[in-house]
Amino acid sequence: MRPISKRGGYAQHSEVPHGVHDPRPASRSAPVPGVLEPTAPAPERATRIEAHGIDHIPDSERHGRPRDLFAVWAAANVNYLSLVIGGALVLMGLSLWQSVAVIVVGNLFWLLTGLLATSGPAAGAPSEVITRAMYGVIGNRVMNAVGGWLVSVCYFALNLAAAAAAAFALVEQAGITANTAVKAGVIVTIAAFTLAISVYGHAMIMKLYLPMTLALAAAFTVVAVAVLAHTDFSYRPAPPLTGASLWAVLLAGTTLIASGPLSYTTSADFSRYLPRASSRGAIAGWTALGAIVPSVVVCSLGALAATAVDMSDPQAALERILPGWFYPVFLLALILGTISVNALTAYSAGLALQAVGLRIRRSVSVLFDGAVAVALTLYGLLVSNLLDTVSNSLQLIVVLIGPVTAVYATDILLRRCRYDGRALADETPGSPFWYTGGVNPAGALALAAGVAAAAVCVDTLYTQPVAAALGGLDFSLPVGMAVASSLYAVLMLRMRLVGPVE
Repeated sequence: MRPISKRGGYAQHSEVPHGVHDPRPASRSAPVPGVLEPTAPAPERATRIEAHGIDHIPDSERHGRPRDLFAVWAAANVNYLSLVIGGALVLMGLSLWQSVAVIVVGNLFWLLTGLLATSGPAAGAPSEVITRAMYGVIGNRVMNAVGGWLVSVCYFALNLAAAAAAAFALVEQAGITANTAVKAGVIVTIAAFTLAISVYGHAMIMKLYLPMTLALAAAFTVVAVAVLAHTDFSYRPAPPLTGASLWAVLLAGTTLIASGPLSYTTSADFSRYLPRASSRGAIAGWTALGAIVPSVVVCSLGALAATAVDMSDPQAALERILPGWFYPVFLLALILGTISVNALTAYSAGLALQAVGLRIRRSVSVLFDGAVAVALTLYGLLVSNLLDTVSNSLQLIVVLIGPVTAVYATDILLRRCRYDGRALADETPGSPFWYTGGVNPAGALALAAGVAAAAVCVDTLYTQPVAAALGGLDFSLPVGMAVASSLYAVLMLRMRLVGPVE
């Protein structure tokens, strides 16, 4: 690659002062003046707490195969919330087959999650660091504080609440009264198992998620058999939605499904240990496939079940159609599925907290994030309706995460997925990703424009002008992503922030 200007992401240096990362590609074999060469690391083991946080992963520590990513994303998508969302589509007024169509279309957004995952091996860094290329060193800290850490902690709390509801029912099945003390103990116990996986880190995730996927697949196979036996395949709401009302619900449902994959702008966190030469197509494919297949299946089960039972309370509804002996197993599966998704969420939240600028170990940041999420869950479930407030806020979060995903994906395409991990690790004003005052104007302007464009199209908790003019049609997701992506590409090229390749 031909060197370009400092603003463009690659500086021309012949020597590097002590303590400053070499912005040249990490694949160079010659030693870098002034930079200590790393000693040979101990191999990554599941039983050893991961030493790396947001620092660069050298080639000597890369390992694994792209297909290993399938189980990571599969286990995270066999969960209770997927059942709830699938059932919600029917409750919103869609027919069974309209709901299934929305589920398929919405889950195609996982292809973007797969694309983002390709940047991990290219940079040897997590998403929380790679996005410095889009927003600058300082701008990226703000992004990680809001779009990374805060959103992750809120999702952790909501998922934990869902798991807790299943666990409360399981406790009652065992003959124990689920009073306040028992509920608090259950929440803390589930969080402890979740955070143990996140603290041990990448190797533990890669080791556990295949057996977790197999166990969850077996449990949900039984659920599928029971649900299919009761499904009304000719179900249509009475009266059926038509015209603008139908399109409004179709758009809202697609956005609801798409919010899942769009919330995983951190997919590089789990691919960054793969060898640099790993196939990008395989990385994107196995990531997307691992998420799409189980998510489509589990969401569809929720929609199928909604034709026979009232899925406004999925747990109680499914108890009526599942075999009695299997119901406790089903509850355990719901808890396990939530642990799997929350372990990924907590892992990324820990990296986001480091990327904000806090100089703490990754394991400590994960525990801090978990403590905040547990406190939110306890307060929300036992004291107030805080979780309802958080849930309502997350309904609007697509206004932010849509444009964030679009900017990230566009940057990967502009740079042809070529990132200098060592340069990205440099947080000093001499960094090639410092841009102007630590902020990349192209990324900041594109994101602001995308969020603003999406916000005026919203028809979720509030009806905004464009949605009102269109009769309640909510185009916030496609409009926000299109504006952010196109403006970012234009600004990066006009400002020459991305230079020629080769």
